[in-house]
Amino acid sequence: MIEKFAKIGSHKIRYIEAGSNSKRVLVLVHGLCASAERWKYVMPELSKTYRVIATDLPGFGYSDKPSLDYTPQFFVKFLFDFLETIDINHCSMIGSSLGGQIVAEYAITYHEKIENVILVSPAGVMKHLTPALEAYVTDALYPNLDTVSYAFQMMSGVNEEVPFYIIDDFIERMSLPNAKMAFISTLLGLKNVDIINHRLVNISASALVIWGENDPVIPIKYANDFVTSLKDCQYIEM
Repeated sequence: MIEKFAKIGSHKIRYIEAGSNSKRVLVLVHGLCASAERWKYVMPELSKTYRVIATDLPGFGYSDKPSLDYTPQFFVKFLFDFLETIDINHCSMIGSSLGGQIVAEYAITYHEKIENVILVSPAGVMKHLTPALEAYVTDALYPNLDTVSYAFQMMSGVNEEVPFYIIDDFIERMSLPNAKMAFISTLLGLKNVDIINHRLVNISASALVIWGENDPVIPIKYANDFVTSLKDCQYIEM
């Protein structure tokens, strides 16, 4: 996997690429407060078939964090500009959580540029925070070792200990200049957006929805909103 940077307007965007010899492109979009590293365990396998690109969304990871409104529409336009800049005209996309919502909105807006979409426990329908997500939001604003460990343990939904490097990396990223500002702006942008399910019918690409049976962040009960609204959809419950 190779770390790269692109200039989108006046902002520097970080991304990771693997499998660059393939003509098929797969773009990975992370969730709230995450980064391209969220995909590092699956990228080696995916890169056997695809040229895989995982970006740090603006405002997150090690991309620039300008002072602006971080709405879903902003992230969709960013993806369009980013892919244009690195000369990708057609691709498939995977999005997790907030990334799933962004990918779905991208497929609605730029349907001619999307081949397939995979949505992993996507946001966009749930309007109230679950206890696990509430803990995650609080710890993004006030990150320290004990509270972040507790929040990540809640989100994992298992009894296994969350690796220290994941917690340490989260604290480091959320301590970067403007990281909390971008996070709060994203939350406010999400709060004022209508739920996405009535627009999903406008996605013409083939879709795969994947949901964890015991997902404590975005519960599986919201899967039906996506599965029944997408025209060409397969569903996997894990």
